[in-house]
Amino acid sequence: MRRLLPLAVLVLPFLAACSRPDRALPTAYRAIDVPRERLADPAAQGRGRELFQETCALCHGPRGDGHGPRAGSLGSPPTDLTRASWRRSATPRFVYWRIREGVPGTDMPSWKAFDPNATWDLVAYVLSLGQGDGGGAGTASKLPA
Repeated sequence: MRRLLPLAVLVLPFLAACSRPDRALPTAYRAIDVPRERLADPAAQGRGRELFQETCALCHGPRGDGHGPRAGSLGSPPTDLTRASWRRSATPRFVYWRIREGVPGTDMPSWKAFDPNATWDLVAYVLSLGQGDGGGAGTASKLPA
């Protein structure tokens, strides 16, 4: 039994990492440090909201509910970013990845033109959607890393 303890110490963290929500992300995105303070920062969420209204609201709608002016003309409906089931499964890294890379086979483009800070601001806002009043401080603390 004493011999199994060192093995367990080595194997358990690996197994835990494999079960994390971000395990399906490309390796480079799984390794990204999540700026949790930025995600909870109302100023970052405000900057993200402005960027969202300029670039995302045409499809996702001004409230992020998937009912933007262009939504009806798209090949697949935009994600409703306010839907509780989507919010429960969306991690900061996942949202960052989808913004940066887009969604192949859909009308969701990649937004690599945004610098990382602007992308994290947009992530902060997107993760605040559907939180009653549209978001606010503390949102990031409710989400997995």
